[in-house]
Amino acid sequence: MGIVTVLILALNVVLYVVVPKGFFPQQDTGRLQGAVVDEQHISYQALVEKAKWFEEQVRTDPDVETVTMIAGASGGVGGGGGGGNAAGINVQLKPAGIRQATSDEVVARLRRRTSGVPGATMFLQNSQDVRIGGRQGNAQYQYTLQAPDFESLATWGPKVLDRLSTLPEIADVSSDQQNSGLSSNVIIDRDTASRLGLTAQAVDAALYDAFGQRQVSVMYKAINQYHVILALQQKWWESPDFLNTIYVQTPKGTDVPLSTFTHFTQGITPIRLPHQGQFPATTYSFNLGEGVPLSDAVVAINRAQVEMGLPASITGKFAGTARAYQEALDNQPILIGTALLAVYIVLGMLYESLIHPLTIISTLPSAGVGALVAMVLFKSNLDIVGMIGIILLIGIVKKNAIMMIDFALAAERHEGMAPREAIYQACLLRFRPIMMTTMCALLGAMPMALGWGAGAELRRPLGIAIVGGLVVSQMLTLFTTPVIYLYLDRLRLYFTWRQPDFRRRPGLLVPGGASGSGV
Repeated sequence: MGIVTVLILALNVVLYVVVPKGFFPQQDTGRLQGAVVDEQHISYQALVEKAKWFEEQVRTDPDVETVTMIAGASGGVGGGGGGGNAAGINVQLKPAGIRQATSDEVVARLRRRTSGVPGATMFLQNSQDVRIGGRQGNAQYQYTLQAPDFESLATWGPKVLDRLSTLPEIADVSSDQQNSGLSSNVIIDRDTASRLGLTAQAVDAALYDAFGQRQVSVMYKAINQYHVILALQQKWWESPDFLNTIYVQTPKGTDVPLSTFTHFTQGITPIRLPHQGQFPATTYSFNLGEGVPLSDAVVAINRAQVEMGLPASITGKFAGTARAYQEALDNQPILIGTALLAVYIVLGMLYESLIHPLTIISTLPSAGVGALVAMVLFKSNLDIVGMIGIILLIGIVKKNAIMMIDFALAAERHEGMAPREAIYQACLLRFRPIMMTTMCALLGAMPMALGWGAGAELRRPLGIAIVGGLVVSQMLTLFTTPVIYLYLDRLRLYFTWRQPDFRRRPGLLVPGGASGSGV
């Protein structure tokens, strides 16, 4: 039993390294959100036509109930895209008891159905109740690339996007880097404009009157007021050729065609210039591949970054939920160690001993093995919820050893039993209450492990960890705890025998108030 205890302790370390890790379980909320992103130079009219096609493809899915599409919204309804070349989409699925597929299966099905459209891509993600930080994007997880200048970012950004798109561990890879928009540049002939008495401010005001929206009046009613906005009809600003029909009023009151003192050129311009802190940045959004844990995706992205050989001036790091996962993963060993230390201190104060708390803590590795093995068997990741279940096991499982050791210590101190006889009697008399309390906790966690009810995906790892830990610990602790108790009791007696007997020193008081030169 002592060897088994040591092997279980080593198996905990191996399983903790091997088991797939995540941050929060993927929930099936029945809501999908995302965006349809098209080419950066697409017109609004063409975007609307493509958005209607995507909307129709989503609406015809048998598990879809309603679809909402907004074309041209900055970021879209789902928070993706990046401006006038994106259409946000929200999808409400049928209730879980009616539809035939899960939300992830619906996303995969729609992804296959809508792929291959020239220039346009639809990104969908399962809406989650818990989302931490990061920019709004087309997918659930994010990776940010920072550079000291836009030129370096424009060079390496597309290369990183192409490399990430080839990774099988992630899907729906997209970037918020949009620097290929079309622009019409108005070049002013300063000499001609000055002869006409025109300034750059006058030209800017004329262009804003044509392409912007200007408030020209306010209509006041009894209980409300209305702002009157002057704007051109859409047909006039659909083409850059409209610049030839714009007139600018000179200080003398005459109208001069804009083309008289300017000429027009076509160019390329960024649609947006995102920053992270003070530096230019590009954020890549991605979802996990089917059946791929977040830990594998993080390793694959880090490996791809190293293989690409990015310059030292360009740095990449995870953002949002992926970054919170990394921080939580780094803190997990500290969290478990702190919990064990707190339990040891409380038990040491309770039993007034430094040895017997170790006997109680020795029951915890078996619970950890049970929880981790259950997660592997049921294909559940070691995430935040599963870690909460393991910490709960620390409080649930140690009561088995507390029941036995508390009885054994009382039998030794008050009835004069030998340690072996005391722990043997403790096992016999405490077996029934140990089984009763264990079965209560196990059956109480069973509904969570089976995954019943709304939002069950968020609670399921908690139930799996508790049930698996209780089953394995119950089978082992009844045999390992008495053995560990006897070994540590012998260790306690060994150190007691090694301590010097101060009563034998000359001139010191001995029990009973007598003194002498030694007995």
